[in-house]
Amino acid sequence: MDKNMANRACCDLDIRDYYTKAPVMRVDFCNTTTYGFNSDAVFARRNGSKYIKFESPLEGNIDITFQVHPFKVYSLLNGGQVLTDAIIVRRENITASTNGTLILQHSPIMGSVFVYTEDDFTGQEIQGSVAGNTFIAQTTSDIKSGQTYTVGYLENKAEDVKRIAFNNRNYSSAYYIQMMTENKDEYGNNIGMRLIAYKCYPKRELEINFSSDDSPAEITMSFECFQDEDGNIMDMVALDEDEDNQEDIWINFATGTLETYSPTYYIQNGYLLQNEVKENGY
Repeated sequence: MDKNMANRACCDLDIRDYYTKAPVMRVDFCNTTTYGFNSDAVFARRNGSKYIKFESPLEGNIDITFQVHPFKVYSLLNGGQVLTDAIIVRRENITASTNGTLILQHSPIMGSVFVYTEDDFTGQEIQGSVAGNTFIAQTTSDIKSGQTYTVGYLENKAEDVKRIAFNNRNYSSAYYIQMMTENKDEYGNNIGMRLIAYKCYPKRELEINFSSDDSPAEITMSFECFQDEDGNIMDMVALDEDEDNQEDIWINFATGTLETYSPTYYIQNGYLLQNEVKENGY
């Protein structure tokens, strides 16, 4: 006899590449997770009344909502590509050490440097040229030693930066997703639950509201779920075990190496090793 159970625990998501099943991301920071499907029906009518029913194909969806999150989560919307360069706007107040020149803090993109007196940013431009990260005034007397100037320019930064590009050249990938949570039955036992979506594509839509006097920014991402090559769309699985006891260890077939999310184990030089457990449990 099935036991009655209830849920009050947000799901964690294990997102894997649909084709290789290689892990892509562990999502354990959501505030709400939604799993559902629908199938509209159409009817042939007889004398104006519904008479014969025709089922439409099942359509599934997953929504995740979060506030605290890693930057990488946005790469789900562009196929997982995270770049290591970006064009950065710079605005600096620089005090001249010699007449006629200013030393910029970063290397500018040629043609992007604009220099103004400190209190006249975007006003009367001081003409000059740039060599490396040094601005040389066309008229030496325009830059006086000991005086501060405001400089605006663009930098092509290639270190300590991550960029996720959204454009019409890269698209979101297909993913296999398992959502993990725990139900509690009427006797107080925890029942592990898995919600499986066999083939999902993230919707290419994103809206973030930044506010200085409201709640922290909340982001919602949605996935559309489709039928895979075996006809699977979505499953619900009940496990007679706690989800917290599951150890995630796998082979990444793309690299041929072991990988794990488990706090119990770690990978070193291709070997699976167990973390040391001290007498006090830490």
